[in-house]
Amino acid sequence: MDKKGAILILSGPSGCGKSTLLKKVYEQIDDYYFSISTTTRDPREGEKNGVDYFFVKKEEFEEDIKNGQFLEWAEVHGNYYGTSLKPIKKALVEGKLVIFDIDVQGHEIVRKKLDNVVTSVFITTPSLDELEARLKNRNTDSSTVIARRIENAKHEIKSFQKYDYFIENDNLEKASSELISIAKIARIKSKLFEKEELIKNWLGY
Repeated sequence: MDKKGAILILSGPSGCGKSTLLKKVYEQIDDYYFSISTTTRDPREGEKNGVDYFFVKKEEFEEDIKNGQFLEWAEVHGNYYGTSLKPIKKALVEGKLVIFDIDVQGHEIVRKKLDNVVTSVFITTPSLDELEARLKNRNTDSSTVIARRIENAKHEIKSFQKYDYFIENDNLEKASSELISIAKIARIKSKLFEKEELIKNWLGY
């Protein structure tokens, strides 16, 4: 049977290691599309269209809003940002695994609109203390930013039961092995929703 498009959503606090785990997934999973945002702001130095963002004109963005082509969107400092359905639908039709790295609110939005093909996983550290230690060890954020990330994490952990799977990223090899298994399951799950087609094929109609 052909590969079916599916959506894999990853959520979890900043510092839990999602990016590192995703690199491991990319080594094992082919035909994936990592969902990136669309924006009307100008590219910054070094940014590439279709890699960092999809950069579009304001008129095009507003037309797509009118036509219901966004999962979600917002206007920030005079520029639009949003998740366009167009590249997601294209990737699903091509049988790709569409990967989202989004927060718990984003998870709820995608669930409502594309539930049948969604598999979700919440990733976190073994404890809040461990998360704080990792954020400090990164040396990339100020103490104010770290404090805000910790507060966000306290809020987001309460939503983990809304997800299909939960991964405690304590051991990288174990956690990445679990995530790769979930990514493969996501594809199988999406096939199960074509029940009528499956029955017809099995009966030989």
